Amino acid sequence: MNLTPKQLRILQLIRDSRVRCGFSPTMQELADELGVSKVTVFEHVEALIKKGALAREPNKARSLSIANDITVPDETQPMRFPLVGKIAAGYPIEKLEDRDELDLSEVFAPRPGQSQGTFALRVDGDSMRDEGILDGDYVIVERRETARNGERVVALLANGETTLKTFYKEGDHIRLQPANPEFEPIIVKDCKIQGVISGVLRRY
Repeated sequence: MNLTPKQLRILQLIRDSRVRCGFSPTMQELADELGVSKVTVFEHVEALIKKGALAREPNKARSLSIANDITVPDETQPMRFPLVGKIAAGYPIEKLEDRDELDLSEVFAPRPGQSQGTFALRVDGDSMRDEGILDGDYVIVERRETARNGERVVALLANGETTLKTFYKEGDHIRLQPANPEFEPIIVKDCKIQGVISGVLRRY
């Protein structure tokens, strides 16, 4: 899709706001962020809607969302590293001479049937510690609005807070389960799924 730099930035800002807050920014907020007039932002948004990149609920404020079949371009930037063999974490193994490449864009690509792209979030806290997700880690998130029981999700709660937990739908409620005995499960009637965790990155 042929997008101008400002149109690309608008998509990014709308995605980021919906992930963090559950709703899109206003036209004025977009204008302030981009340093342009509200009229200019409106023109860009209308162009994005015509291109099929954005959707909007009629007569509803803050309802802009990225169209279901659209991947924001910055969610598909390739990251490739030479994959030169294996490293023993148990018993020593023979050195491999095979040459290959580790493409993180493939490792963390959306699952079949999920084409909405991926993004990263920095973990703040230790509630998922026992599943190997630590404070300061980066989680790779597959952007979607539904989850299956047992999947680790980014969930937006009714109070506006976003949390990383394991998702369980149980009867008339949802249990968001931490992986640390120091934290209690979060029991809610409903929540908005912002994405499902597809991987974890840690920098040393």
